[in-house]
Formats: sequence, structure tokens, C-alpha cells
Amino acid sequence: MWVATTAWPPTTIIDSPTLRLETTPCPQFIMASTSSVLTARRCAGSNLKSMKLLEVLNALEEEESGCSKEEIFIVPPDNAAGDFTDEDSGDEDGQRGAHLPGTVLHASVVPEDSSTEEEEDDLQLQPATKRWKAGVAPQRVWTKRDIRPDFSNWTASDPHMEDLKSQELSPVGLFELFFDEGTITFIVNETNRYAWQKNVNLGLTAQELKCVLGILILSGYISYPRRRMFWETSPDSHHHLVADAIRRDRFELIFSYLHFADNSKLDESDRFAKVRPLIVRLNRNFQKHAPLEEFYSFGESMCEYFGHRGSKQLPVGKALRLGYKIWCGTTSRGYLVWFEPSQGTLFTKPDRGLDLGGSMVVKFVDALQERGCLPYHIFFDKAFTSVKLMSVLRKKGVKATGTVCEYRTERCPLKDPKELKKMKRGSFDYKVDEREEIIVCRWHDSSVVNICSNAIGIEPVGLTSHHSGAAKTRTQVHQPSLVRLYQEKVGGVGRMDQNIAKYKVKIRGMKWYSSFIGYVIDAALNNAWQLHRICSHDAQVDLLAFRRYVACVYLESNADTSSQGRRSRRLETESRFDMIGHWIVHQDKRTRCALCHSQTNTRCEKCQKGVHAKCFREYHIR
Repeated sequence: MWVATTAWPPTTIIDSPTLRLETTPCPQFIMASTSSVLTARRCAGSNLKSMKLLEVLNALEEEESGCSKEEIFIVPPDNAAGDFTDEDSGDEDGQRGAHLPGTVLHASVVPEDSSTEEEEDDLQLQPATKRWKAGVAPQRVWTKRDIRPDFSNWTASDPHMEDLKSQELSPVGLFELFFDEGTITFIVNETNRYAWQKNVNLGLTAQELKCVLGILILSGYISYPRRRMFWETSPDSHHHLVADAIRRDRFELIFSYLHFADNSKLDESDRFAKVRPLIVRLNRNFQKHAPLEEFYSFGESMCEYFGHRGSKQLPVGKALRLGYKIWCGTTSRGYLVWFEPSQGTLFTKPDRGLDLGGSMVVKFVDALQERGCLPYHIFFDKAFTSVKLMSVLRKKGVKATGTVCEYRTERCPLKDPKELKKMKRGSFDYKVDEREEIIVCRWHDSSVVNICSNAIGIEPVGLTSHHSGAAKTRTQVHQPSLVRLYQEKVGGVGRMDQNIAKYKVKIRGMKWYSSFIGYVIDAALNNAWQLHRICSHDAQVDLLAFRRYVACVYLESNADTSSQGRRSRRLETESRFDMIGHWIVHQDKRTRCALCHSQTNTRCEKCQKGVHAKCFREYHIR
């Protein structure tokens, strides 16, 4: 699988197991892995030393050799801890899409080493086994029988989720499980520190930061070509909820100094050092409040990159995409339990005997086991699966199932795919490793699929309905048990991506990590909504209504109500009777009920008015 990476100027990288391109401030590109250097040269029809990045991208897009899908993802600059990475990187309100600046697209490409073409040709002819110095693993003995797993059954309960259900938290309360008081205070302190280092007395407060978050959330379902249009007085664009909550220049000032780490204490070996404290805090909160379940999904997510001054847009429908790649572990319903932005093998050393993807799976399992060494069941696709990984997870007491590439099956002697294709749909072959109880199954459906597991076997073989294109009918085909369970449980990361993509934050800054911040806000909202679906006893709200409620509460809470005139009356009139997202919550200090005027210790969270439970409905309809 291609891993193409691009960073902000002054560094851009395209990296893969077979290709690496890197821009330096010159700018020029560096290509490594000589086999791909020669392939790219043949595709582009030019000499490597005179190639441009644009030519390489075109060659990858136009190639019709049946290669696997290519991905382009972004990593921060090599020296991401430097002050220059806080500077502007381009036009914030430029056209959105998968763009790269012309200075990057037309940068020259040079070989990483000084080897000649003859040396490269010689190296290309060498078998892969000669390039890798790996220890000889004991050969596995494969037998035709079903698996006999020795894992214990899932019996764990989730007292924390029962506690959340009893609290009956509102959408804001659920969101603040992740962006809690400690996280908000930390961001406020780091932002004020960064502004002070720039000789600016910002004086940001927690309430103002929540207002900024509210505007970012609102931009997911109400967006303008330019964010300043929220504050324009023109009747076709003015948004009074935003304009009344915070002044435009104040928002721009806060947003430009938004910071998440102390620049004097950055780890120069970590490309995401600028946001590492936020990643650590959110991972801790995500894991703390995650539903305790048996089945989890692991995969890759993409945090979209909005290029600036783009001179070329990659065509729609092509497999090349631009963005940060995020390793994600989720529940089967899409709750994000753990995440880690990818930095490639140059900055992340894989565990011994595993590739980078397998190492990330092990890190996710380690995070899960902090809540207890339970028999979790992890599902992932062929980008991660190997017989070696199944063995490692089995030793940790964790079940795992995933599709697998043939070269990662450690020479499991299954029927040839061409032979299996000649048999009727639903035919399968399987073998089990005698020593470690790992099964590899090859199943013929619309195509031939290899699937590997250390916990689920063939039996019971079920039936599944498939559409026959030629006969235009639906037919019943046999389906092994591990295939059925895999198809049911593997889609957690896809469901999370689908939820995030619906109403993702549209406002971005000019720092390289601004789009990543929008991604984690969207992920926190997705997690809060997933908890709402689990904990809500009454009618559940959909994701859009959930996000609208959080945005409105944060914006209305910061509205300027010091002058008790037309503005405050308009806010109360328009929000009190809209019948959207009003929740009754407990308050420590007793206040007057807005309806009967007697003392009460409950209030409407959206209206910020004291109101009894018995008066709640009447207050919002009178």
C-alpha cells in the first residue's frame, strides 16, 4: 500500500514501502527504494533526475497495471518542533480540496543516494530475501481441521457505563467528558503562554475558548466561503448567534494563537509534538469513558488536508488522497477508543518481527488492556493481518480476525486461487497451525478472500444470500463462521469516518495542525453521541441535532447579556421556544424559577434559566 506523505513548506514527503519523495527548502525531491525509482521513471517516460513531483503523481494516477489503491497522506515537517511551524502556511479561505502548491508540484526529484543506474538495475534484480536480514522462524505445520481455541468466554460487565446512564448527562455534559475542565484549562494556559511569548496579552478564558469551539462545531453544518461572513451585517450572511457571542476580531485573535504545547519543551523526535499533549489527554479520556465491549475494530482513518494556492486538483474518483493518516481503534459501533497519527517508519520503529501496521495494533491492544486483561476480539483488514501478528496477540490473550495477503500466511498450503475460482461460489479451503491454533481460510465469493483468525473457526458453516448478476437472482452460498463474524464486526472505523464526514469542522487555520484539531473535535463529538445513544432513556437525537445543541449552548452561554436590551431579549425569545435541545440539569446554587419564581436547584442548560422539573415544559411553550 502506498503511503504518500506531504508536509507543509518547507518539507514535503511521499513515502511508501517502495517509494519515498521528500522536498527540502530548495525545493527538490528525494526518491528512495530503487525498484520504485525505476518504475516511476518508466511510468513518467523521463529521466529520474529531471522528473517533477507532478509527473510522478500523474504516472501513479494513469498507471493501469492493476496495482493496489494508492493513498497520499501528510506528515508534519521534520523539525516540527521549530517555531517556524507556527507561522502562516497559506490562504485560509482558499478553495478547499486536495491541492498542493505549485512550488511543491514542480519541485525536482533526485535520487536519495548516489548509486548509478547500473547499480540500481542490479539491486532491482536482487530477491527481497537478500535485502532483509531476518531471523529464521520455526516452520509451521499446517493441518486440515477446524481450530480449537482456548480463550475464555466474555463475562465482563461495565459498571462505569451504568454510572453514566444514572447521571443522565446532556449532550454538553457528554462532550465535556472528553474536553473536560482539565483539558480546557490546559489549552487556555498554553494559548496564553504562546501569545505572551509573542508579546501579546491575550487573556483567554475558558468561557471564550468554549465559544470558539462552538463556532468551529457550528461550521460543520453552517459554512460560508469566508468565515468572516458570520459577522457581516449583510442580511444574506449575518449569523446573529455567532455575532452576539463573540466579536470577529476577538475570535480571529484567539484562533490565531490557539496552542496545545509548550514550545520550550517539545520532543524534536516527534513530528506531532505540537499537539502531543492534546493527543495524550484525549486518548486518556476516550479510553476512560469507552464502552467495555468484546468486539473492536482497528484501521486507518484520514484527516483531510485542505491545500493552499493549489495549482492542480487530483481528479475525483482517483485513489490518491491527501491528508493525515490516523491509526484508529474503535468499538464495532464507531466509538473511537484510541488513535495515533502516522509518522511512517522513519519516526516510528515497528516491533520486532512485525511491520508498522501490526505494531500499531499491538499498541492499541496494550491500551485496551489497561482496563483489564480481558479476552477482547480485534478485527482488522489485510493491511495489518499476518500470522505473526495473530501469534503475538494470542500470547497476550487477545482474539483477532482479519483478511490477510497470501504472502503473509507463512506458506499455508491452501488451494490455488485460480483453482478455487473454477469451483462454485461459497467453496472454501482451510488449514490450522498445529502449534499455535491459528487458522487460515480461503473462501470463494465474488472474488477469492483469505482470512485468518486465532479464535474463530469454520463451524458452524452458514448460508448467505448473494446477488447473481448474470441470472439476476439471489442465490444462497456457504459462508464459514469466521467470515460471517468478520463482516459483522469489522466496520467500526468506517462508521466513525462516516459520522465525522457528515458535519466535519470547516473552519481551518494556517498552522499545519489546524485540520487535525478539527478532526479531534469531530471525533470527540462522535464519541459523545455514541454515549448518548447508549445512555439515553428517552428519545434519542440524531448526530446533527446533537452537534447543534452543543454549539448553541457554547455560543449562547458567551453571548453579551450585560446590556439588558434588544440583544438579550432576542436571544431568549428565539431559543426558549425553538423546542430543540433543552435539557434540565442540576445546579449547586439555588436560584429563582423563571416560571413560578420559587427557589429551585435545577435549570435549563440551553436557556441558562432556573426552572423546576414540573415547570420545565410549560416554561418552554408559553
